[in-house]
Amino acid sequence: MARTTTRNAENPETPRGADAPNPVWFKPIMFGFMLVGLIWILVYYISQASWPVPSLGPWNIMVGFGIMFIGFLMTIRWR
Repeated sequence: MARTTTRNAENPETPRGADAPNPVWFKPIMFGFMLVGLIWILVYYISQASWPVPSLGPWNIMVGFGIMFIGFLMTIRWR
């Protein structure tokens, strides 16, 4: 006979896998990526293309958006 488990006050199950809450570090890293990408783009525009990586030129915008995109992708797993 198969054993079944039920969720109730006497037998709480520990969430595992996809239902588990995020670790404490998840939100700061997620928002950090978004802010770093934004700051990258702002520094590029404010410095008139002499910062953060002058040899990239306009590709600095894509680097900034790429960093922000990592943060936005992390929001999919945010619980």
